[in-house]
This record gives sequence, structure tokens and C-alpha cells, in this order.
Amino acid sequence: MKKISETKALEALQRVKKDNAREIGETYESRAKPCSACSTPGACCLDAHFVNVEITRLEAVAIRKALSEMDPELRNRVYNRVGEAIVNFRLDRSGNSGRTFACPLYEKGIGCLVHSTAKPIPCIQHACYERREDLPPDSLQYDREAEVERLNRLTYSDAPAWLPLPVAIMRTR
Repeated sequence: MKKISETKALEALQRVKKDNAREIGETYESRAKPCSACSTPGACCLDAHFVNVEITRLEAVAIRKALSEMDPELRNRVYNRVGEAIVNFRLDRSGNSGRTFACPLYEKGIGCLVHSTAKPIPCIQHACYERREDLPPDSLQYDREAEVERLNRLTYSDAPAWLPLPVAIMRTR
């Protein structure tokens, strides 16, 4: 397998995510309640019983890059929440599939801090749909995640594929 540079992989990852966001936006989001109309902003991201997003090392690098461009005080708050999530929700490197946690990337009053730069595929797919038949098909998420995993393996051939978001972010630190 021919490796690609992290820079090229991050560019390709950005294209995958933009294509995914465009498809979700054009085809499905009109059936969902907009986040701006939510009576409890961020509740879905901060619900420690709901969030179980796992990401690849490549996605963690993209998130860390986005965080590096933020105000140092905000960035420090995020890294503190990342560490707290790992401890409070007993997350580790074994890929706790199914374990849930509050997303450390959500900042009250701002929203998702990586929304336009490094938002994970499951988060792009998620919206406030009232009817099950309006949801995007799971296959759309799985197909995009397969593309992300392929890029991850081309970049870091020996990297574990998926880790809980806080663990992956801290691991790339």
C-alpha cells in the first residue's frame, strides 16, 4: 500500500467531509429542525448518554489543527474537557465502542468549535429529525467513514482505526 503524506490526507479528508456535508444538507437537512430553533442548544452534543463518536487518528490531527488556531484560553478549556471526559467516562485506547460521553468540542454560547473545519462524519450526519423515515441512511455514514478509514490507513499504516473522540484527540497530542 502506497503511503500518502499527512498534508495530502488532511486535504482529502476535508473534501470527503465537505462532500458529505453538502449531500446531507441538500438531501436530508430540510427535513430536520434547524439547530438555531433548538430550545436546548447543544443538548445532543453534551448528552453524556448519547454521544459515542469514534474517530481516526487523521481526524484527530485535523481537530487538533483546528484547535491550534483558536484563542489559547478557549483551546485550554477544550483540552481540559478532553481530559475530564477520558477520566469521567472511563475512556481508553481499546476503542470503547458504545461508551458514551459529553463532547468536549462543544462550547456553550459558540456551538461546535470544529463545525466548519473538522467536524466528525457522525456529527455531520446528525440533525434533529422528528420522523425516522427522514433520517439519512446509515449506509451514507458508513460509506464516508470507510473513505476516512482508507485515508487514515494510507497515512498511518499501523494506526488503530477508531478511538473515542477524546482519546484520539489526546493521543495525537
